[in-house]
Amino acid sequence: MACTTEEPMRWIGRAFFCLLAMLCAVAPSQAERVVNVYNWTDYIDPAVLRRFTAETGIAVRYDVFDSLETLEAKLLAGHSGYDVVTPSNEPSFSRLIKAGALAPIDTAQVPNWANLDPALMRRVARSDPGNKYGGIYLYGTIGLGTVPARIAALAPDAPLDSWDLIFKPEHARRIAACGIAMMDSAIDVVPSVLRYLGKDPDSTDATDLAAVERTLMAIRPYVRTFASGGNLEALASGRICLAIDYSGDVVQAAARAKEVGKGVAVKYIAPREGAEIGFDMLAIPADAPHKAEALAFIDFVLRPDSMASITNTVRYPNAVPASRAAIRPELLADTDVFPTDAQLAGFFTIGPVPQAAERARSRVWARFKAGK
Repeated sequence: MACTTEEPMRWIGRAFFCLLAMLCAVAPSQAERVVNVYNWTDYIDPAVLRRFTAETGIAVRYDVFDSLETLEAKLLAGHSGYDVVTPSNEPSFSRLIKAGALAPIDTAQVPNWANLDPALMRRVARSDPGNKYGGIYLYGTIGLGTVPARIAALAPDAPLDSWDLIFKPEHARRIAACGIAMMDSAIDVVPSVLRYLGKDPDSTDATDLAAVERTLMAIRPYVRTFASGGNLEALASGRICLAIDYSGDVVQAAARAKEVGKGVAVKYIAPREGAEIGFDMLAIPADAPHKAEALAFIDFVLRPDSMASITNTVRYPNAVPASRAAIRPELLADTDVFPTDAQLAGFFTIGPVPQAAERARSRVWARFKAGK
């Protein structure tokens, strides 16, 4: 319809109609220029989000979770509204794939997918055969966050390189005075206890699980708190001196403690008996409302400059080797951040376990937390 007429009032009316029609045509596409991201707490460089919006015009709505259980519950319920999520490879990522809760990644729309380290991507192929549903975001291990000086003052003969430090009651009893914290996640802790006991971390055997329960119950009186996402600040401030935690969180705690300058020196330990290595994956929910924007976001994050900024901020290693040129030298040299090849070879990964076994582990965990 032409917006011209010889009559002023009719011209004004038709101009208004044309303007309204144009706004209606433009508004939907503008409204869709958003990506809804659901990520771990303290796990991004905010500057990367700002750069993404500045370069693409896509706004980022960013929410955080502090446990895999929370993430899984939202995605398995459906209609979460999220476009990009970061589940750990096991058990959440593989379980979400099996449930049909994730969409395959159209890598043709993600040119920077080629930046991912093939060797590390092969390690997660056990969870995602063919690497169809996700690319590695960051990775790390599960071990011990410690304040060595405070532990040594209470238990000078306790081994600082072993799971014995926390899983042997005679050590935990003495260390309890300066505070022991436990990750509030059966998903993360139970495989490490199985490995400590010399058993398969993927075991579904009832006898093995009973041994895990006995080990945990024996130290329950000495565990001050269960926390998801809270051990970082507790370690950095010295409120606790021992915690099972993610490597990157402990490295962050060490940096914060140093910045505060109150004499708290935090150290991460990958126990000699073996530490679980886990990979957090960039994935797209099957019912994501903005899949094109999700692909654009993943592509942007996998740029070397983006991954370098994220690693420099959160102190977790990434799987984009080309990013290393822009990563701070002290982080590259820190084997708690970037493990050596020999260390990587000694870390273990876990595989999927049946739902019945997962429920049994959850029951053990509930009894452990309750102390009965």
